[in-house]
Amino acid sequence: MRDLASLPKAHLHVHLESTVRWPTLQEIGKANGVPFPEHLQAGHSFGGFADFFVQNDLVRSSLRRAEDFRRIAYEYCEDEAAQGTRYAEVSFTAAAHGERLGDLEMPLVAVLEGLARGRAEFGVECRLILDHSRRRSVERAWRTLDLARRHEEVVAVGLAGDEAHPGDPFVAVFEAAGEAGLHVVHHAGEAEGAASIRQALTEGRTERLGHGIRVLDDPGLVAEVRERRIPLEVCPSSNVVLGFVPSPAEHPFQRLREAGLVVTVNTDIPSMTGTQLAGEYALVRDAFGYGDAVLAELARASVESSFAPEATKARIGAEIDAWLAAEPVEPEERVKIGVDPLADGHSR
Repeated sequence: MRDLASLPKAHLHVHLESTVRWPTLQEIGKANGVPFPEHLQAGHSFGGFADFFVQNDLVRSSLRRAEDFRRIAYEYCEDEAAQGTRYAEVSFTAAAHGERLGDLEMPLVAVLEGLARGRAEFGVECRLILDHSRRRSVERAWRTLDLARRHEEVVAVGLAGDEAHPGDPFVAVFEAAGEAGLHVVHHAGEAEGAASIRQALTEGRTERLGHGIRVLDDPGLVAEVRERRIPLEVCPSSNVVLGFVPSPAEHPFQRLREAGLVVTVNTDIPSMTGTQLAGEYALVRDAFGYGDAVLAELARASVESSFAPEATKARIGAEIDAWLAAEPVEPEERVKIGVDPLADGHSR
């Protein structure tokens, strides 16, 4: 087996606020006078939705200064480089942070500065997707779109959050996004079923499905998504930890592939699940017995499904070919060169 951390890949579904290193969050929180719950003082703890909301609240309350946003974006690039990521489209809830801090532009500008520094030092090319919670106002969605229009590094906008809240109120926002030349990407088909996916594909104008695993509920919808080649941004560890799938072995990942759908591998909330991107590749490899050729195919799907420039796609595609053509390093050789054969991509 080849080293999955050296497999060139793209990362299409990851929330910047859920990538923050635990020590970094503690340091930033302390600097900004944010108290941490007692059960989290000693370190990271995550056991489902309750902890998910606690940590989200901690991140929101801790990030206050431009230097905080720059730091998490820079460290994100460093961590992604260690996973073999060459290109990433990172989701960021810019308008929510800007409204909270009374400066709509500052968080986004600071994140873009951190990503630019990270790219220069670690070689990871990043674009942003500005997401908007389905539970929040249409007015904030319009502000999100206004921010996206002003920054060429923003490649897309879309809906995230509780899928029980319909996307219909936001239709005009995403119509305007398309007219402005922005891509549209929605979360759909994780907690809710076929109806959420159909809305995202029609009035919602989505070009990819964030999660999308519930597409299998409706054979007709499977056929449509297959024919239209709509990519699925699948996040196995997140689906399991949040209770949408019982276990990795029971994840519908392989059934999605057998249905002929375009499937990509992503993390969603890596600081909470404890699994980084190469670890997600290891998870599906181990759960479904995939060989290196299939893993390279999944990496290629992530690149082709991205909104990266064609030159970037061609370059990473050639790197994937080279990874697959190279002789795999035997486990004992990997130990000699300082690589743990049991730690492919798992959280450090």
